[in-house]
Amino acid sequence: MPHRPAVRRHVRPVLSARLATVLAACLALPAAAAEDGAAALLSRYDRFPHAEVVDQASEPVLDYVVGLGPMQKVRGDWLLEDSERLTGHLTRYTWRIVDGFSSRSLFEDATTEVEALPGSELLYACEARSCGRSVQWANRVFHQRVLYGTESSQRYRVYALRDGEREQRLVMYASARTSDRQYLHMELLTVRGEGSAIPGEQSR
Repeated sequence: MPHRPAVRRHVRPVLSARLATVLAACLALPAAAAEDGAAALLSRYDRFPHAEVVDQASEPVLDYVVGLGPMQKVRGDWLLEDSERLTGHLTRYTWRIVDGFSSRSLFEDATTEVEALPGSELLYACEARSCGRSVQWANRVFHQRVLYGTESSQRYRVYALRDGEREQRLVMYASARTSDRQYLHMELLTVRGEGSAIPGEQSR
């Protein structure tokens, strides 16, 4: 990854309106033109100049666990209070938010945009300590240690997105350890219909 000039650390935080303007400009890029809905949202955030990709993957999944409740300790083990298992194709990103921007601001802007999408339904939401331990979300749920932040900073949302016969789940998580360690994580799961092949899976 190209080295970023040290001056970026001195860029002052900007207001949410400015953030929305920058994100809107990213949406206008031609590469996002062929996408729609939540896929376009992920593409725009991935092109956001103040987000550094920590991890990215796109792959078929079988019985993938989507959390619909907080992390809690049950008989000595940390588990999700509620969840669903879905099969389909998963695209996920983990970003580090830099240049004085905050993961919380981007998370809130994304929430506003997702809720405006046709067929969007909020399935579960939690904030701060009501989500449970951040370290458990980072390590057990998302398998991304960098997402471990303070309990007070974490935000989590799960949306069901329905467009005709297509059904998706959009998972969003934000956390922060310090002002320089701000992270945003998104997952988009396109659910496989009964009797259909997993998107991206080769025929056997």
